Amino acid sequence: MSLVGKVAIVTGSGRGLGLAYAQELARQGASVVVNDVSSDAATEAVAAIEAEGGKAVAVVAPVGPTETAKQLVQTAVDTYGRLDILVTNAGVLRDTVLWKMSDDDFDTVINVHLRGTFTCVREAATYMRANEIAGRIICIGSPTGQRGNFGQTNYAAAKAGIVGMVRTWAMELKKAGITANAVIPVAATAMTATVPYFAAAVEADEKGEAMPAFFRHDLGFGTSGDVAGLISYLASDAAAAVTGQAIGIGGDRIQLWSHPEAVVTEYQDGGWSYDALAARFDEVIGGRQQSVGERFPALPEELQR
Repeated sequence: MSLVGKVAIVTGSGRGLGLAYAQELARQGASVVVNDVSSDAATEAVAAIEAEGGKAVAVVAPVGPTETAKQLVQTAVDTYGRLDILVTNAGVLRDTVLWKMSDDDFDTVINVHLRGTFTCVREAATYMRANEIAGRIICIGSPTGQRGNFGQTNYAAAKAGIVGMVRTWAMELKKAGITANAVIPVAATAMTATVPYFAAAVEADEKGEAMPAFFRHDLGFGTSGDVAGLISYLASDAAAAVTGQAIGIGGDRIQLWSHPEAVVTEYQDGGWSYDALAARFDEVIGGRQQSVGERFPALPEELQR
């Protein structure tokens, strides 16, 4: 077990991906602080970890406020004596198109995902630096934050912002030996369960059967457990040199997402006036515009539902 003696916090870990992360960290020897807004979910998660011989304690509180971040870190230190790993997974959805999205729809998602990640990382990093712990910060992103998705203005903004913060934290925390990385999971969740395209995969997962190879290999789509191994690896001493990265994982696939880079560079003597742009935009940019959103291959006939 690679994480013996380590202590981890996993936000939003009562169910789904967060629970899978917490269970895998515990299997690798870490003591885990489970967090959820549902007391029942948190209690059940702790019981599931303890049933496998792991150590866990629950903090029932909404992520976002600084008070919750302080409570999570204090619980880790009071219960297990230290903090080495933080996984920021907590999140909510309020999906709707731009013209129907309310202020509350936007603010709720930003508060939990983006502000919640910030407050928890700030508190954990402050503790780690003060105690000279070469800790691990692992923040959960999304393909939506990388490429956009219809009806998810708030979620896309939050997840893109998380990756931006991770890149900044990797620089700021390097001297302290603390790594900061983003994980971009692709897995069967409550959200994907409602998407017809994934129906055959979700159906197989619910039956305890292996997902068809098309989903696992071609699409890089799998179970929550398929993502958990990367979380444990990034939390370990073996990943001490990995920081500032956005790593995608799902099914049988792992990906390294690029940092944004200019794909076209052109110059115009005297600068780019309206007239210069009107004359040359199509030549310089037009045919090389970047795609938006994810593009899925056609479902094989036998997997259509």
